[in-house]
Amino acid sequence: MLLKNGDKEDDIMHTKTMEGLIGARVNVELLNTPFRVYKEARLKGDTAKMEQAMGYMSEFNEDAYEYKKEADEGMKEDAEENRKIAEEQLEEIIQNRKEEREQLEEKMAEKKDDDTIIDTVEISEEGKALLEDHGDWDSPGSAEIMVDTLKEPVTYTKEGEAASMEKETRISVSV
Repeated sequence: MLLKNGDKEDDIMHTKTMEGLIGARVNVELLNTPFRVYKEARLKGDTAKMEQAMGYMSEFNEDAYEYKKEADEGMKEDAEENRKIAEEQLEEIIQNRKEEREQLEEKMAEKKDDDTIIDTVEISEEGKALLEDHGDWDSPGSAEIMVDTLKEPVTYTKEGEAASMEKETRISVSV
């Protein structure tokens, strides 16, 4: 393989392909000279020169076809090699994805094995007093507390100023 600066390995043609294409092109171009000699000999009626020119044309033509066959073989080899490279790259990508998935599964398993993260809630003294006054702790399951808000709820405007709510608000908490 010939490497040029900036070329990727995938973009490079094998020597066999290049030789075949160049050889075919050169031999086709070489056909021009004997063909010109043939035309001149035909105008003059020189059959010996015509036959000699046809012999050269036949040789160049055969050589061009041989080089074409070589180029075709080289292109088939290039295609096969590119297919193998693509398969190897795909295998590598698949393997990387499997490794990433296994690592992620291990991390998730570690998180499951760790102590469970528990959210905590802090209840103010006022809240504790309300719980004691209104809680029905004798019932099985969850206790429901209905509490009128002691303070007027506040919402904020886009400017960040407090705006009061006009409706009475009730909060229901299930434990």
